Amino acid sequence: MYDLIIRGARVADGLGGPIVSTDVGIKGERIAALGRLSEPARETVAADGLVLSPGFVDVHTHYDAQLTWDPTASPSPALGVTTVVLGNCGFSLAPCPPGARDLVARNLAEVEGMELDALRAGIEWSFESFAEYLAALRRKGTYPNAAAFVGHSTVRTAVMGEDGSKRAATADEIAAMRKLVRGAMDAGAIGLASTTSEGHYGWGGVPMPSRLASDDEFATLVGALGEFGRGIFQMTVGPRTTVDFLETLARQSGRPTVFAAVNHNAMFPDRCTAIMREIEAARARGAEVWAQTNCQPLSMDFPLTSAYCMFGLNSWSKLRETTDNAVFRRAFADPEFRKAFRDELAVKRGGRLFNGEWNKIEVAYSSRPENSKLEGRPLDEIARERGRHPAEVMFDVALSEDLDTVFNAKLLNSEEDAVEPLIKNDAGVISLSDGGAHLRYMCDAAYGLHLLGRWVREKQSFELSDAIRRLTSLPARAYRVIDRGEIRVGAFADLLLIDPATVGRGPLRRVHDLPGNASRLIRDPLGVHGVWVNGQRVFDGKNYVPHLRPPGHVLDKFAG
Repeated sequence: MYDLIIRGARVADGLGGPIVSTDVGIKGERIAALGRLSEPARETVAADGLVLSPGFVDVHTHYDAQLTWDPTASPSPALGVTTVVLGNCGFSLAPCPPGARDLVARNLAEVEGMELDALRAGIEWSFESFAEYLAALRRKGTYPNAAAFVGHSTVRTAVMGEDGSKRAATADEIAAMRKLVRGAMDAGAIGLASTTSEGHYGWGGVPMPSRLASDDEFATLVGALGEFGRGIFQMTVGPRTTVDFLETLARQSGRPTVFAAVNHNAMFPDRCTAIMREIEAARARGAEVWAQTNCQPLSMDFPLTSAYCMFGLNSWSKLRETTDNAVFRRAFADPEFRKAFRDELAVKRGGRLFNGEWNKIEVAYSSRPENSKLEGRPLDEIARERGRHPAEVMFDVALSEDLDTVFNAKLLNSEEDAVEPLIKNDAGVISLSDGGAHLRYMCDAAYGLHLLGRWVREKQSFELSDAIRRLTSLPARAYRVIDRGEIRVGAFADLLLIDPATVGRGPLRRVHDLPGNASRLIRDPLGVHGVWVNGQRVFDGKNYVPHLRPPGHVLDKFAG
């Protein structure tokens, strides 16, 4: 007897093969049979021609903290994700000695746009080593499967404390970091993640620790993966990081390296194409280098008191260090600050989220009735009407509303013609949901549903089977995740049932469900009729399904 049969589904195998009408039989956690099944089952689901896909494999999330208090990893499983990879950009929670816990939390709050009070209230610090962190997740349980990078910045903090954000490491400190990375790999880390991005600042405006690492430090730590013969190195890149450098690390270590992120920026329109060509050339030379890409615009909501997209600007540096609204008000009213801000934006530079694209920042919410007519309008348009510079308009409106104005920025990936070749390239892994992060500003966890709704149904840029492959087996194989991302006999039963005629991402909405009643933005799914992890339904199309023991696995074994 089967535990579950899903009957009459149009099955997409996740490998890009033809979609076929068939039944899927599940015993325990794995797929046991495909075909017309007449045997009995403890549970039967009538798919009635809906499409059954493998669950999405989201390789770029930041659920490290959230999973210690919320086993669902909401909203990702409701959005079709059945496997998440944590610790991206080098921001894991472990290894972390007790004396460094608050520093790690403060840095994480700043760099990933999380509420510090929510982190302090929510993180269950029952661990110190990486092995103990994975054990804590197993005790708590997870709805999705979860794999975790060991984070370079966290390792640096564990060894160097606050000095990790101030200086280069000594040889002894690098050796101590290497030992921690090896310990994490022994415990089952999927690999090592890091960043050199100029936009990655910790609490008080300091650089995230890995930004101060030398090339020798990188080579030593990535080399530890090579000694194990497994593991992925993921790098969120800045101006000092090149494809050549990642290729060198891949060759020296024998391990795959991942370039994050290749997002289209209209201010530098040829950059992404050039990077993809360099990655393709590196792969042709035998180095396994991947690019993380995204199929949706990078969009964020923010008040000027939390303007993450401005953090890469030197003129904004002192504002990164304050939560005092009086400080913001003085700065925004100061003609010298305004001039420095405008002058800096007049010089376009890579490594920044915002380079003065005022047509891509609009008023999302105004708190005064007389300003409601501004909502949904870009700042450059408002500025032309008023005969003012857009920056002046932004500051004036915010000050008139006591800084309560919420702006929306669509800064990257907003030109679909330029994005399409990036997400069609097989050297790319569609991901970058940042699930669990930037909760005040955005929720991009629905990227998979957006690919199926916008790029498959509306634009017809992909065949459905190929789009599903890019969300399932391709990332699973790139990241060496075993027996997931495919519908075949013997694979784990991580499944998603959708209606391709309606599938998509719902609108953003704000909820107050974080520890301490802090708020976040989430999205609801459209056209999702069920999600299963290891054979257990976790989402029924409307709500999460209660489980005494959540069915997700904390993954600790990967292909070489």
